Amino acid sequence: METVKLSQIVTKWFPDMLPFFNQKELNSIIMLRDGFKMLEQEDAMEIMQYSICEHQNSKLLH
Repeated sequence: METVKLSQIVTKWFPDMLPFFNQKELNSIIMLRDGFKMLEQEDAMEIMQYSICEHQNSKLLH
């Protein structure tokens, strides 16, 4: 098990997407069962998508 910030995942796999995340999202803590070194690109994309959905669910729509 390894704990990383979402910013580490985005920076490694999709650095061009950094501007699309706010600081709160980038500071989100992600627990990786197999560690950061074992993370693959497809898994990184799935984590990013989940994070976006989680943060959007916490906002109220007007």
